[in-house]
Amino acid sequence: RNFFTKRTKELKPAAQSAPGWKLFGKVPPRENLPKDSKIIQQEYEARTGRMYKPPPPSARRKNIEFEPLSTTALILEDRPANLPAKSVEEALRHRQEYDEMVAEAKKREIKEAHKRKKIMRERFKQEENIASAMVIWVNEILPNWEGMRATRRVRELWWQGLPPSVRGKVWSLAVGNELNITPELYEIFLSRAKERWKSFSETNSENDLEGASVADREASLELIKLDISRTFPSLYIFQKGGPYHDLLHSVLGAYTCYRPDVGYVQGMSFIAAVLILNLEEADAFIAFANLLNKPCQLAFFRVDHSMMLKYFAAFEVFFEENLPKLFLHFKSYSLTPDIYLIDWIFTLYSKSLPLDLACRVWDVFCRDGEEFLFRTGLGILRLYEDILLQMDFIHIAQFLTKLPEDITSEKLFSCIAAIQMQNSNKKWAQVFASLMKDNKEGDKNHSPALKS
Repeated sequence: RNFFTKRTKELKPAAQSAPGWKLFGKVPPRENLPKDSKIIQQEYEARTGRMYKPPPPSARRKNIEFEPLSTTALILEDRPANLPAKSVEEALRHRQEYDEMVAEAKKREIKEAHKRKKIMRERFKQEENIASAMVIWVNEILPNWEGMRATRRVRELWWQGLPPSVRGKVWSLAVGNELNITPELYEIFLSRAKERWKSFSETNSENDLEGASVADREASLELIKLDISRTFPSLYIFQKGGPYHDLLHSVLGAYTCYRPDVGYVQGMSFIAAVLILNLEEADAFIAFANLLNKPCQLAFFRVDHSMMLKYFAAFEVFFEENLPKLFLHFKSYSLTPDIYLIDWIFTLYSKSLPLDLACRVWDVFCRDGEEFLFRTGLGILRLYEDILLQMDFIHIAQFLTKLPEDITSEKLFSCIAAIQMQNSNKKWAQVFASLMKDNKEGDKNHSPALKS
């Protein structure tokens, strides 16, 4: 008791000292009273023997047209009166640093303004080109489709990309309807799919699914649902509750009933989704079924190994012809085309490229056929040739599996245009036909990925 009494007496009364500050906990008393700023300045001048003369207010920030709104402008401020004043050399250095920062800020502002103007000019020009092209397509080409589709003028206009308003119509005409599918036939297969889904949901038995055929298992509701949720996830329109979720589900389900020999294969959802974005439901199904009936797509979706290997072999012929350095680099790592081409061909680049760029690839694919799919692949390799030459096997595979998101239409199509689809005076169709006739292909063309 005496101990605590003694300690209490030794403490100074709180009224004699101003309170201090503390971030957390109780505030301890301050031992000394705070000094006035003028007293601190006088003590500093007496100690250093220097007198501080603040510059006149008119001399501050004179003739400054541009001042960045940031803390960089604080270097021109005079120090508070309770701190030592800047020396002349320090003030001059700060002025020089500030002027340099202002100059850099001006340069950045002017550069960004020019960039914005350039982007706007290109956008306006593109919109004008689309508008004028749309008039030509609607008024001249589409009414005379059969007579004009193969003309040089139409092909050149086609290469520049189809206007979004006529894209679906041109795709439908270009793909054709060799299967003679009608909207009524689509409704029939859609009703069958709904009945199958209903029976699956009612039984919901693993034994039933195990006893079903491969096509039935792949056509199951759960597998299609799973892939729909992975289709263009950034758009959200195909997610559950989105405006196109049920539509995509219907088209894929109807196709599995229409072609049980093919069934549902992963990758189909991307192709169907692109068609749904550009066509009405029944028209999208008709184009989807006919598109997947093309030889190249049928070979890949039915996983016909022998046909796929021939496509890869034909691709490598033109790969070596156009990009010999990169071809040898890939060969040194035993990097075969199936590692990156399968995903590109399965989804017709709609998963690998930005959607607007993928649609432009589809435009020319509908014009030129399967050849353009492999030409686009070579264009991508040409675009990133310098980068790929510096990579090893793993990094090349990772890079080509997930291409950069900033890839632009102009750069890619300029690289595609530079690809020559001709080898020893043989075009793609002739090279592929000769491979089809060749029965001595050997194991050298077989891909390790496909063997597994």
